[in-house]
Amino acid sequence: MSSWLTRVSLVAALSACSAAAPPRETVSAAPLDELAIEAPVASRAFVSFPAVGSPTPLQVAGLLSVPQGLSGRMPAVVIAHGSGGVDTRGAFYARALHEAGIATLEIDMWAARGLTGGAEGRPQAVSETLPDAYGALKYLSAHPAIDASRIGIMGFSWGGVMSMLTATRENEVRAESGQRFVAHAPLYPVCWVYNRVPGYGFSNLTGAPVFIQAGTADVYDAPDSCRTLIDSLGRSDNAHVSLTVYPGATHGWDRLQPAARITDPYSHRGEGGEVDLVPSPEAAMESRKALVLFFQRAFELIP
Repeated sequence: MSSWLTRVSLVAALSACSAAAPPRETVSAAPLDELAIEAPVASRAFVSFPAVGSPTPLQVAGLLSVPQGLSGRMPAVVIAHGSGGVDTRGAFYARALHEAGIATLEIDMWAARGLTGGAEGRPQAVSETLPDAYGALKYLSAHPAIDASRIGIMGFSWGGVMSMLTATRENEVRAESGQRFVAHAPLYPVCWVYNRVPGYGFSNLTGAPVFIQAGTADVYDAPDSCRTLIDSLGRSDNAHVSLTVYPGATHGWDRLQPAARITDPYSHRGEGGEVDLVPSPEAAMESRKALVLFFQRAFELIP
């Protein structure tokens, strides 16, 4: 619990592996203030659960938030952080999901491994953290307030890749028998990597809807990387994947913190190099609204 709180308070340090140079773009503080997270509408509890199928025993920490004043079991969304660890993004989306009657479980994958985040402080491959996602799924499926048939997953960057990989039948076998995510909402999930790098296959999908959100100024990818990926899928898989692209949005446009510059060997389509993370309040509001609408429809809360 103390690790989680410490990580939240140190998000600026965890958000990048290098920030020696100032960003080329700046955003005034006023628009970010307008996006301040309001008072909670959900009961919150720090929880822990075992990762499912991990080769070494791991106890994963999480923040479970359950909307109040509702009757019956409710849907839930697992929130998976980016390489920098837990930061403002999870709470920003969670607030809106709670208002829509959806519980959230934001997980901290780095604390269980004693990692600090960034390109030098994360696991070697995203597949190493899939047991965390399926452990969260198992935990929520057994929770008395949660409808086990309506659990989705979303994530940012590293967590976005997790959201993509959990949509494949190849990785679904990692879950407990009969359990599955019914909706996937990856944000800027580094689209160039799929079906090119071993361990990052994206085909033979489970059939659950996948909603990708990306930006044209995200230098991990080319502006059309996500569209190219979707168009390359077979017809049966393509039908389950949708995409929204935000013009001029960088990687981490919804990160409600000062702009930063990082370096990452996976950026620039695997060539590596610097990445600017520039907040865009307008794109953040649009992507949050679109994500909530996606889950509302996937969970059949609205037509």
